[in-house]
Amino acid sequence: MKIAISGLGKMGMQIVRKLTEDGHEVIAHDINASAIDEANTYNAIPAATPKEVVGAFKEGEQFVVWIMVPSGVVDDTLANWLEIMPKGSIIIDGGNSDFRLTKERSKKVSSAGSYLIDCGTSGGVWGYKNGFAMMVGGDEASFKKVEPVLQTLAKPEGAYHYFGESGAGHFVKMTHNAIEYGMMQSLAEGYQLLKDGPYKTIDLGAAGEVWQHHSVITSWLNELCRDALKANPELSGIDGFVAESGEARWALEVAKEFAVPTPSIQASFNVRLASQKGVTNFATKLLAAMRNAFGGHQINKS
Repeated sequence: MKIAISGLGKMGMQIVRKLTEDGHEVIAHDINASAIDEANTYNAIPAATPKEVVGAFKEGEQFVVWIMVPSGVVDDTLANWLEIMPKGSIIIDGGNSDFRLTKERSKKVSSAGSYLIDCGTSGGVWGYKNGFAMMVGGDEASFKKVEPVLQTLAKPEGAYHYFGESGAGHFVKMTHNAIEYGMMQSLAEGYQLLKDGPYKTIDLGAAGEVWQHHSVITSWLNELCRDALKANPELSGIDGFVAESGEARWALEVAKEFAVPTPSIQASFNVRLASQKGVTNFATKLLAAMRNAFGGHQINKS
């Protein structure tokens, strides 16, 4: 199908490449000209401005744009598209947006005669190879129209599911990311216990290798820990600062509102906040290494 991708960052570019290789007609847009040039090498149609994006669709073709932008600029981005796109268009927000804001944004888009789909997207920098996991909410008819795109992006081992009304997809993705915080923290603490416990010669990479062979904690995150520790056993050069991008914070707010106990998520969130104030250790260094490995997030150098 024909679709525009606006926002050609780490995941947006992978989406462009995956779609074009599967025969979809993709219009690529970004504020960075070099990103558009790269997308063009994957046979995407370059578009330097939103008006060029809209102009790439012929009369009678439904305008569909997938935006991959930081949560802080979603409102401005939507406003810009609503000014120029025809009624009946579909906007897919594939980023990590607060589901509560998504519900309000959907009303604005609907009042303008178009449709907003929230599509929480996971897979990090490995989505192109492994397939993305996509959690979808919003207008069901619009979801069915864009389903061919989701089918392509899920190949070969990803998945997608429609979870219902507006915001539901971003809510499931928010919860996924909050769980991720807790899992990462537990692994990081465990490896620090191995390192600083009573046995001083334990090979952490070797422990991770054993754990990765059908133990109860076998996982992609443990695989990333193993690889990081094999490559850099002391995690030298990593200062242990760990960013938080919003999802766990939102999850904790919702958990409090609905009286859902979340002590593990709260504890992992607190560790990240403390790391930003200089409270760092081997575990926070490993957290930073994990984030870099799955999402390409920047590592602060010590």
